[in-house]
Amino acid sequence: MKTLLAVMAFLLAGCVSKPQGIEPVANFDSARYLGKWYEIARLDHSFERGLSRVSAEYSMRDDGGIKVINRGYNAEKKEWKESEGKAYFVEKPDVGYLKVSFFGPFYGSYIVFDLDREKYAYSLVSGPDRDNFWLLSRTPTMDEATKKRLVDKAQALGFNTSKLIYVDQSAVSQ
Repeated sequence: MKTLLAVMAFLLAGCVSKPQGIEPVANFDSARYLGKWYEIARLDHSFERGLSRVSAEYSMRDDGGIKVINRGYNAEKKEWKESEGKAYFVEKPDVGYLKVSFFGPFYGSYIVFDLDREKYAYSLVSGPDRDNFWLLSRTPTMDEATKKRLVDKAQALGFNTSKLIYVDQSAVSQ
């Protein structure tokens, strides 16, 4: 029984790990991060496959955590897909390193490793490994120079940016 518990603890801890060389931003202000974000680019995952107009909305929970509402449109099925999760800081609340759960007790890393410090207008987010990456913006589109700079940074940090999916936000109104 102790071995099973140790294995489960190891597996759960591994889900909230940080990829080597990816450091969460310091002086993170969760109050400024709250609100709506649009997905500009992502690496493919089954839970987002085929979705356009993807957004995430963050708000405070009564228990001090952050409520997460992810939403995207499946054009093939002509329907919206939405999931609600919760996030908590892994370290200190001023470090952009959170664990997020959409499925009961199982958590995954949410690591903000680049952020527009002035306006909180964009962020780069990693999961527990380099197979998980999101480029988020406060607006449905992003100027090409900023997008290129951020994608180049992700590539330099080892993310396979040649496999990025650029999310169709064309039907989104701000």
